[in-house]
Amino acid sequence: MTTTADLTKTPFHKYHVDHGAKLVPYAGWEMPLLYSSIIEEHRQVRTSGGLFDVSHMGRIRFSGRDACRFLDRICTRKIHGTAIGQARYTIICNERGGCLDDALVTRLEDNEYLMVCNAANREKLLQHFAREKGDFVFKQEDQTTRTAMIALQGPKVMEMLSAFSSEIPGLKRYRSTTKSLLMAKFIISRTGYTGEDGVEVILPSMFASKAVDMMLKNVDSPDMIKPCGLGSRDSLRLEAGMALYGHEIDEDTDPLTANLHFAVSLDKGIDDPEVENFIGQEALRRIAESGPARTTTGLVLEGRRAPRQGMSVVRDGQQVGVVTSGCLSPTLDKPIAIIRIDAEHAQEGVTLGVDFGKQVTDGVLTPLPFYSSR
Repeated sequence: MTTTADLTKTPFHKYHVDHGAKLVPYAGWEMPLLYSSIIEEHRQVRTSGGLFDVSHMGRIRFSGRDACRFLDRICTRKIHGTAIGQARYTIICNERGGCLDDALVTRLEDNEYLMVCNAANREKLLQHFAREKGDFVFKQEDQTTRTAMIALQGPKVMEMLSAFSSEIPGLKRYRSTTKSLLMAKFIISRTGYTGEDGVEVILPSMFASKAVDMMLKNVDSPDMIKPCGLGSRDSLRLEAGMALYGHEIDEDTDPLTANLHFAVSLDKGIDDPEVENFIGQEALRRIAESGPARTTTGLVLEGRRAPRQGMSVVRDGQQVGVVTSGCLSPTLDKPIAIIRIDAEHAQEGVTLGVDFGKQVTDGVLTPLPFYSSR
């Protein structure tokens, strides 16, 4: 049985304890689930801003002559040709087209890239990279435990950050910059996992405490940024229709079935000898040609009961799919679910039901996302 002593602690652990966070095990780490309540923190991010400790996420740096070619080999998106400072969301697939993970790859310098991946998949990916390295010449460095990472998300985040830098609020989405603060280099990218504007910041572990104190110095002000836990991060990403590994994607689910077509370059490398084909590309091309048998979409339900992963989705008494994620949406004040269903039933406005066991609750099929700040 895993004990607290066995769990890895982030550089912000003392802050979490001092501020009364409820700590829980997550992917081998001890992480804050919440500080006040999931609903309060969710609404805090939607109306003002929240700070999340996401130091458990994997951070792997690639550098050297073949770093870009190798990343093109393992990533479904084209990495070749990205600008310095550009970040790109991508999938890492197996030969069958199943998802080993989803990740964010940022080009830092000419031959230097940083991948941020899911905590639960970091070791698996490192093993996958070792198997696939072959004759590629590059250096790979796992920087997860030497760095910290926070996400500042919400409509008032850029206003707060303007006090530290005039450049950061001017960043385009999925762009990053490196800033020197507190005698250390911070990588700041205009990215996030909540459906709100904001940034994600990677910094040396030794400066974590000072950085969080500086950013949350006015935490008691009602319109300022407040610390938030993983509970609200999950409900926020669900409203935004963003995939979570182990729910919408896994090794047996391909990104086309997961409705992540935008993250797959099916023609990558076919007409450009400088760009590698990616692992799983042929399998995904075959799926695309025939059309995925299942698809991923949204469902807004009646009543107040929150659907949960694994519940059956039914139509006319027959199972047509499954819930992959669900919650009572704090923003819509309605139960919502991301569902994976047989493609023939995926028509907007169709009534489907979720089987709660003793009763079936109807809902209306709704395109993702449920919420957008734009």
